[in-house]
Amino acid sequence: MEWETVIGLEVHAQLATKSKIFSGSSTAFGAEPNTQASGLDLAMPGTLPVPNEQAYRYAIMFGLAIDAEIAKTSVFERKNYFYPDLPKAYQTTQLERPIVGAGHVDIELANGTKKSIRIHHAHLEEDAGKSLHEDFHGMSGIDLNRAGTPLVEIVSEPDIRNAEEAVAFAKKLHSIVTSLGICDGEMSQGSMRFDVNISVRRPGEAFGTRTETKNLNSFRFMEDCIALEVERQIDLIEDGGKVIQETRLYNGETKQARSMRSKEEANDYRYFPCPDLLPVVLDDDYIESIRQNLPELPDARHDRFMEQYGLSSYDANILSGDANMAQYFETATKVSGDTKLTANWIMGELSARLNAEDQSIKHSPVNAEQLAGMITRLVDGTISSKMAKQVFEAMWNGEGAADEIIEAKGLKQVSDSGAIEAMVDEVIANSDKQIDNYRNADESKRPKMLGYFVGQIMKASKGQANPQQVNEILLKKLNELI
Repeated sequence: MEWETVIGLEVHAQLATKSKIFSGSSTAFGAEPNTQASGLDLAMPGTLPVPNEQAYRYAIMFGLAIDAEIAKTSVFERKNYFYPDLPKAYQTTQLERPIVGAGHVDIELANGTKKSIRIHHAHLEEDAGKSLHEDFHGMSGIDLNRAGTPLVEIVSEPDIRNAEEAVAFAKKLHSIVTSLGICDGEMSQGSMRFDVNISVRRPGEAFGTRTETKNLNSFRFMEDCIALEVERQIDLIEDGGKVIQETRLYNGETKQARSMRSKEEANDYRYFPCPDLLPVVLDDDYIESIRQNLPELPDARHDRFMEQYGLSSYDANILSGDANMAQYFETATKVSGDTKLTANWIMGELSARLNAEDQSIKHSPVNAEQLAGMITRLVDGTISSKMAKQVFEAMWNGEGAADEIIEAKGLKQVSDSGAIEAMVDEVIANSDKQIDNYRNADESKRPKMLGYFVGQIMKASKGQANPQQVNEILLKKLNELI
């Protein structure tokens, strides 16, 4: 019998507030360790938390974007546990009365299948610090800059059935929070992290025992982790063993997973209402004012891209899914004036290079205006497609704008018909054998024989002859010889 995979995700998105959820400490990334943690973040005696209203607004924006119920009254609780990077020995979070209730996120798979993933709830909480294990000679260092950073934790129902659905769901959430502007989505910096709950069962049976793999910060790592854990669980059960409910860790570099600890239940954390924070009560006008000011959401942007730019659903999905990618595309298209060519370059050469170097488009070495400048020179015939790849490579390496590179490297395409005709005549004059073969060949075979002549002409022009003109003039000359 086949096995069925059951997956649920818990997604932590750091909210893009300037200060922390209960203090005025900065949330800026990259500061020296322990320079952005106040006494309040450490729960020092005599300190009292003050809720950050912007964190509430961001959480409500997310709830409205997924058609979720917004709680008129939400309550913070203390989740008690000890960990070195949690100096309070508790985390201020929400359990019984979270700010965002049930909602849904719609995804589309590569084959066009659409599916709605239910959201159980989303709640506000504070982040912990960070344990550092490198360069401490067998010890660990603790950086508390992140402690108290506001998070929205998004908890899905176990509606996901394979790695493709899990990645599509995670990407859609990433698209939503970045489009709303409530999270920068920089996964390499820990701004968005995924905990994946995985179990297997025979179709129709009750859910199996689940494991939770924590803190995945890459779509690729998530896909690999799911495949590895599903295989492990199936092999374990088929060999007569039992899956243990536990928390696991996955190393994306080594592609190995290991057990971290046995999985706790909610009662192990001794939740109780935070005595320092009153319930937060919202009214309809406050929620409605936030709804009226929501920015364009991914699904609406997808439909607009199809209508405004004439893109296919597939292309629109890729270009509109990431808020930064969408902005890049629109900026480049506006400058270049060629929608299709711009889309092809972004989805092709640019995306391939970004993926190879594990880089986001937000930090692309080639910005939208630079790419558009190169595409403009492709459109007006200054450079060929082959030359464009050389220009792109130079731009990627920081050698300047397209026009500067074209001039410096002498990459201008030869479009002078007289010059090209002279090169064609010279190649024909020195290719008696190939001309005879072409003349005596079946008409159906002649197109394949053009490659020799084109190659010689391009060699003579040092790759700078306009390929379209070369083909037109060459065909005309050859046909005259038949």
